[in-house]
Amino acid sequence: MKKLLAILSSLVPYTPNIKELSDAIDTNRNLTVKYLSLLADAKLLNLVSYKNKTIGDLTKPDKVLLNNTNLSYIFGENANIGSARETFFVNQLNAVSKVSLANQGDFIVDKYTFEVGGKRKTFDQIKNVPNSFVVSDDLEVGHKNKIPLWLFGMIY
Repeated sequence: MKKLLAILSSLVPYTPNIKELSDAIDTNRNLTVKYLSLLADAKLLNLVSYKNKTIGDLTKPDKVLLNNTNLSYIFGENANIGSARETFFVNQLNAVSKVSLANQGDFIVDKYTFEVGGKRKTFDQIKNVPNSFVVSDDLEVGHKNKIPLWLFGMIY
């Protein structure tokens, strides 16, 4: 499992290809999916899927994120800033609600759609989506439907 976590830490956010992961850790598909589930249960990973998809022990998640931003540095990799933003957002919101992937935007929480990005992130991807917000890093104060990423740290 350590090898799997090391591989994933360099790839997140990651849309899993279970066959490639299985080959990389010399195991079968079912065991790889089970390992992902166990790593999520151990709070090392967040497995995120689309809103209406049921996740079981042998169901492939649609996206794999590390559980928290600190884990990005365990294996000596430089953290990707986009990955760190999404990891932080999902980590904080998972404390209070279920986070799902969105078809438009990045994530859905309850009836709200969020697009996570940097200070210059625009509403282009979610302009026609009701109840949608841009979550921006490097932003001190929000305005209208643009929320600073750091505010989500107050949820926990």
